[in-house]
Amino acid sequence: MKTATKKDKKFLPYGRQQINEDDLRAVAKVLKSDWLTQGPTINEFECEIAEQIGAAEVVACCNGTAALHLSMMALGVGPGDVVVTSSITFMASANCARFVGADVVFADIDPQTGLMTPELLEKALRKTPEGKAKAIIPVHFAGQPVDLPGIFDVADRHGAKIVDDACHAIGASFELDGKVEQVGGNRYSVMSAFSFHPVKHIAMGEGGAVATNDGLLAKRLRCLRTHGIQRERFLNTEMAVAADGQLNPWYHELQQLGFNYRLSDIHAALGCSQAKKLRANVERRNELASFYRMLLAERFDEDEVVPLGVRPRVVNAYHLFVVRIDFEKFDVDRATVMNRLREAGIGTQVHYIPVHLQPYYRQHGGTGPGDFPGAEHYYRQALSIPMYPALTEEDCTRVVDELEKALKGSH
Repeated sequence: MKTATKKDKKFLPYGRQQINEDDLRAVAKVLKSDWLTQGPTINEFECEIAEQIGAAEVVACCNGTAALHLSMMALGVGPGDVVVTSSITFMASANCARFVGADVVFADIDPQTGLMTPELLEKALRKTPEGKAKAIIPVHFAGQPVDLPGIFDVADRHGAKIVDDACHAIGASFELDGKVEQVGGNRYSVMSAFSFHPVKHIAMGEGGAVATNDGLLAKRLRCLRTHGIQRERFLNTEMAVAADGQLNPWYHELQQLGFNYRLSDIHAALGCSQAKKLRANVERRNELASFYRMLLAERFDEDEVVPLGVRPRVVNAYHLFVVRIDFEKFDVDRATVMNRLREAGIGTQVHYIPVHLQPYYRQHGGTGPGDFPGAEHYYRQALSIPMYPALTEEDCTRVVDELEKALKGSH
């Protein structure tokens, strides 16, 4: 009988999409329809997401970066303004401010959770010229909600609005005064940005959305995602109106510069189907996270390999499962561990390199090593291990087995 080898075992990436027959049928239906883009499935998708997260309005767009950029434009952020965001995030959280000419000030994070805190936001705002902070972009890193009420209180004192980066956290929630508040559907953020990249909870190939409870902001977002084209309240009335006083049926105006950030009906159809499985997806991720925590506690001392801490009274969406590893204690570097795991069929990743250490922001903002000790300490230890609903407990056990071997050099 043949003995199984490492090459025989399936590769376990750090994240992956899960597509089934329902998803295929939904996409096929649109492909056979009259609308591949700018059709009715967009509105269907927006309504589905709004219902899931309890938001009044959802505006779909082509990706999460576009969602953040549109949010900055809709809020009127521009040159002379400051946007504060976390240093541990994907670069788009900061780049969206630069897209509109605003400056970026970084906030440090709690290395135990990877999250911005109200205290760290206050510290960042003290570095910001009085009255210049226009927006705060807290990041629900790895799927765990930040302390939005606390961050709101700080931001409000400084006259800034919250646009939370919820690209990891659709389906997450937090409890306040006995009430469950959904990420994207609460009163603390004026807008929330979501991503539907394949490794996210709702996998659409590419896609994004902005959720808001403000109808005026939603109207601005819809205009800006389609080049900035306006179909009402015209300025050139002599061109808009025919001799009989009726609007010319072809007429539209460009009153401000926007972008082609639209989502197609093909992507929206996949999103509608995927969204119906969101709750089950989040539940499964939490089951896997609990199992991982049990295994890691059994195999390692509490100061050797530690999962990110979890805040009380939250539902973590677990986009990522990050462990903090004392690589020095094991006398091995992270690259070696990652390479050993890949050889064993286990995919890992580092989320993220601190944005303040990226060359662009060192040049633009004058940031550098030592500026944000929490972020840098977290970065030295962080490793994301496989997390997606199709994982089994056997898969998780294999991941932890191979991690132990990789750290202890027993491959």
